[in-house]
Amino acid sequence: MTNEVLLTIAGLQLIDGEGETPIEIVTAGDYYHRNGKHYILYDEMIEGCSGHIHNTVKIGEESLEVIKKGISNVHMVFEKNRKNLTCYATPFGNLTIGIMAHRIQIDESDKDIDVQVNYSLDVNDQYLADCSIQLNVKSKDAGNFRLQQ
Repeated sequence: MTNEVLLTIAGLQLIDGEGETPIEIVTAGDYYHRNGKHYILYDEMIEGCSGHIHNTVKIGEESLEVIKKGISNVHMVFEKNRKNLTCYATPFGNLTIGIMAHRIQIDESDKDIDVQVNYSLDVNDQYLADCSIQLNVKSKDAGNFRLQQ
């Protein structure tokens, strides 16, 4: 895998009575591998806010971590059959979120990494939604490396 990668993150929230809320981000990022874990770094701009969020995605053998620093701060840990609590600091206030991953699948090759996670999300000790997240990290030299406009 090269140091320059294309990261696609697709998420889906299934909220009772409200339907599905899909989210997708496609961005360029930096990649490195250290101590058996994959790291992807990228910056995120938030519409209507000045500043940005620096994101670190850490992919372990059976886990996923997402660390956000900037105008919002959080360290989310996804581990199968384990509930992880964290404080999500936003410009609008702090939330306590709970993440219970039910399924984590990680497939990797020399040129890309695919991660799929299904999880339940609690906010302030109240169930909010069943969610899924799919990450694809593609090496720059894998071909088809370009941001879609």
